[in-house]
Amino acid sequence: MHQPIPEYNPSGVGQANGNLFGLPCDRDSANLIVFAVPWEVTVSYGAGTANGPQQILNASPQLDLFDFDNSDGWKQGIFMQEISSDILEKNTYYRAQAAKIIQRLESGQSLVEIPDLTPVLNEINQACANVNNWLFQQCQQAMNSGKQVAVIGGDHSSPLGLFQAQAEKYASLGSDFGILHIDAHADLRDAYEGFEFSHASIMFNAMKIPQISKLVQIGLRDICQEEVDIINNSNSRIVAYYDTKIKQEMYSGKTWLDLCREIIQHLPEYVHISFDVDGLDPKLCPNTGTPVPGGLELEQSFCLFRELVNSDRKIIGFDLCEVGDAEWDGNVGARIVLKLANLMNLSNKIQ
Repeated sequence: MHQPIPEYNPSGVGQANGNLFGLPCDRDSANLIVFAVPWEVTVSYGAGTANGPQQILNASPQLDLFDFDNSDGWKQGIFMQEISSDILEKNTYYRAQAAKIIQRLESGQSLVEIPDLTPVLNEINQACANVNNWLFQQCQQAMNSGKQVAVIGGDHSSPLGLFQAQAEKYASLGSDFGILHIDAHADLRDAYEGFEFSHASIMFNAMKIPQISKLVQIGLRDICQEEVDIINNSNSRIVAYYDTKIKQEMYSGKTWLDLCREIIQHLPEYVHISFDVDGLDPKLCPNTGTPVPGGLELEQSFCLFRELVNSDRKIIGFDLCEVGDAEWDGNVGARIVLKLANLMNLSNKIQ
């Protein structure tokens, strides 16, 4: 088990010590290990989210640590593993290769036209699989040593390795878990643009994992017919709360708190929170890869997570993805990470 942080003043000046929020933790002393996945090889619109983890890290020491939900949450110890320069370098290379494929497809041409880009696609898919496997091993090792785990992307393909590690753990316990998914997009496309591990395919890939019994999606507002069909034909394994329906119900007098409680009833005891910042109003993270008008306010999302904890469900992990390469986006992202870390800690204290 982790040890309390000794002689630390949470009201003092945040230290730029290379760790999230300037906390004086290392991997051994921290309860929560955060893995950065600076990967955005398959992004199909705006780029820059590979630098999201660094922007969040840079902004985090400026935050005050007092939290109204869990004032002692910082005491759990939060440690962010060093951002991998190797993954960043590979991301730069494979992002350029993927751009060739995207450009070919957007021009209405086949990949097999000269020059044949099929081998390039296969190479990219293998590189993405390697990153997933790296994250799986990292998360599994941390979880086996009693740590809680979270991921900061990168694009939304980033957390698949964590889902797989959670699935192996809960399979061994004879249990299952659900995903509470905040996003403008359903991410249920099958190998979007040919990329097996596309940012637009993360929940399609998650649904291949049998231990994930429920996917509840909030804020969807940019979605294709095939994804709607997958949701409608899922036998309620996937439950969608479309942004337009949320707004319509609130305009007619239903409170957000009532909606939160309704949403949570679909989820099992153990819940992973998967947070794509484009699920928020774009003013909050304007440099995200695929911004869409509409969405949640930040406090609306926190209210939802708070009600999840109040329901006595356990938050088993979280990921935050698609934070853009800008100071403001990093500021908002750091606040989301702190809130999720504190609420996850709180949910696992409640008996």
